[in-house]
Amino acid sequence: MGLMNIMLFHSTFGLRPAVHAAADRLRAAGHEVRVPDLFEGHTFDTVEDGMAFKEEVGKDELLKRAVLAAAPYSDQGLVYAGFSFGASVAQTLALGDAKARGLLLLHGTSDIAESASVDELPVQLHVADPDPFESHDWLNSWYLQMQRTGADVEVYRYPGAGHLYTDPDLPDHDADAAELTWKVSLGFLATL
Repeated sequence: MGLMNIMLFHSTFGLRPAVHAAADRLRAAGHEVRVPDLFEGHTFDTVEDGMAFKEEVGKDELLKRAVLAAAPYSDQGLVYAGFSFGASVAQTLALGDAKARGLLLLHGTSDIAESASVDELPVQLHVADPDPFESHDWLNSWYLQMQRTGADVEVYRYPGAGHLYTDPDLPDHDADAAELTWKVSLGFLATL
């Protein structure tokens, strides 16, 4: 228990003010937080534009950038965290890092390799209910697969919230759901 080194990945909107605000909130709780810019300065106003850019750069290149950002700190035992697309990146890195201390997923998940295996990795997911990008069937399957890897998984669903509901600058924003998410997330981090 104590202060964590957190690697926080942005969504397909890029490294926008809400990501820095989230990092500041985590820092205020005493954690060390890094927010790598996988889009190298590009930010977007719509999901479509962000997705198009993500496709253009390519998943492999973006993962490579994420790994390079995390590598210098991974020996310290990182908590991987992210928003939506950033959550999928965080999940991929956490499942591949034997020293990972935790995984905090906000608004997103990712495919899980058949061979993935962790030693009781604490995982917490916060997701809108329903979420256009994370269907109930998918989440049920994801939950079972994550448990199969050996992860210790908690899922929190927020009825009626928009997909990226923690971002105050987006139409998805739900202040009550966002506050609750941060409260629960900070509690989770305090137990690691």
